[in-house]
Amino acid sequence: MPKTALDRTDLLLLAELQRNGRLTNAELAERVHLSASACLRRVQRLEREGVVAGYRAEVDPEKVGLGLQAFVRVHLTHHDAASVAAFAHFVNEWDEVVACHALTGDMDYLLQIAVRDLEHFSRFLLDRLLGQSGVADVNSSFVLRTVKALRGLPLPA
Repeated sequence: MPKTALDRTDLLLLAELQRNGRLTNAELAERVHLSASACLRRVQRLEREGVVAGYRAEVDPEKVGLGLQAFVRVHLTHHDAASVAAFAHFVNEWDEVVACHALTGDMDYLLQIAVRDLEHFSRFLLDRLLGQSGVADVNSSFVLRTVKALRGLPLPA
């Protein structure tokens, strides 16, 4: 898909939506100095073209009982298409995995895990991840505190 051409106003709209996706169209229009109808047309175009991929609530993990977060680096035994597809399928089925990234370097994947506690993590690691055929090695790191969380993408000026 070709890259969407974004002008200064589009970038302002995206910045405001990243800060607060619940703004009304009227509030958003006022913040970026557009009429409500022009603002709505632009936002709808950004959504239609996939620049705005969706809207969601930001949930505090501890308030919903997910007090332990970890990053797990995974190395697979085989890297053929079927093995990679099987691993991706299982990762997408596991609720504990909140993000998964394929990596360059000595490990193949980085999983971000959110669980209740150490016992939950242990069960996830032993019963699911290490029980998955094709997983050669894992290396885990626990989050002590979050210094900076994702607050949106750095948009060009």
